[in-house]
Amino acid sequence: MNIRIGNGIDFHQLEKIDKENDISLGGIKIKSYYKIIAHSDGDIILHALSDAILGACGEPDIGYFFPDTEQKNKNIDSKIILNKALEIMRQKNFNLINIDITILAEVPKINPYREKIKQSIAKLCNISIEQISIKATTTEKMGFIGRKEGLGCFVNVLLGKI
Repeated sequence: MNIRIGNGIDFHQLEKIDKENDISLGGIKIKSYYKIIAHSDGDIILHALSDAILGACGEPDIGYFFPDTEQKNKNIDSKIILNKALEIMRQKNFNLINIDITILAEVPKINPYREKIKQSIAKLCNISIEQISIKATTTEKMGFIGRKEGLGCFVNVLLGKI
């Protein structure tokens, strides 16, 4: 079997705000007193996942396909970005074997949303939730993540040739 491994990484700044709003993580909306600073919707999970898929396919990163210098990409829904990566993956006759996600964040706490995020990603990628692992960690109050100034995500994928 022809298999490929890809990894993706994404970070975005956070900004504390006075009233609760929605942030996008893994294709779902989460209430938060922080907003994600980004050109797109700032969904670090879908960005890192898209980059991991593209990398496993031997393609450039999402910035190549969706440059932040183009106005049409302002506030773009990250599901569109993921769909592009999945389209490229399918054109190259690969399918997803598994997705391993690690989220680095002090806020929001991921555990209450873990299953919803897995369900969202499974639906978006047309795979089983058993093929997805989501882990979250803090940086023990160290660095910009520990100061609640940002958050990050690492994703590894395994693709198999159809």
